[in-house]
Amino acid sequence: MIPAIGGDGRLFAVEKMQAHMSGQLHLAVSVFLFCGPEMLIQRRALNKYHCGGLWANSCCTHPHWGETLAMAARRRVGEELGVRVRLQPAGELTYCAPVGANLIEHERVQVYLAEVDRTQLHLAPAPDEVMETVWVTRGALLGAMAARPQDFAPWFHIYMQRWNELGFMPASCAAE
Repeated sequence: MIPAIGGDGRLFAVEKMQAHMSGQLHLAVSVFLFCGPEMLIQRRALNKYHCGGLWANSCCTHPHWGETLAMAARRRVGEELGVRVRLQPAGELTYCAPVGANLIEHERVQVYLAEVDRTQLHLAPAPDEVMETVWVTRGALLGAMAARPQDFAPWFHIYMQRWNELGFMPASCAAE
């Protein structure tokens, strides 16, 4: 069960797949790891229930019912990437996007950022969640997204379009 948002603004519990089938507004978190000008992106495992094989942000999830957004973000970094990092809340956004298989992501997302030293970060991606990871600069990423937009998750396009409002201004990498 995940937290959904009713028309009156109150939270209620809903099954994750039901929220995606109906397009119900629900809570989510997205995490972005930076090392200086580079951001870690992941290619979602092929067996994901939507957007398998597409590139997306470092990781994302829905909080469980009764779990805080910060707890969900920390949990998911560990589950997907096998690491622990110090996360800082950044911007929040709401979006609605079809994600294939007649599913809709209608999410109010709290974004979390972490500045890491990638030479000290020992990623251990869960193979049932993540096919591949890569560190990429914003310029290279935008070029890849322009050349092959179909290779990137719909929400990731939204995040990149709303870069400035999400607080994506990484500090210099500790290894530099």
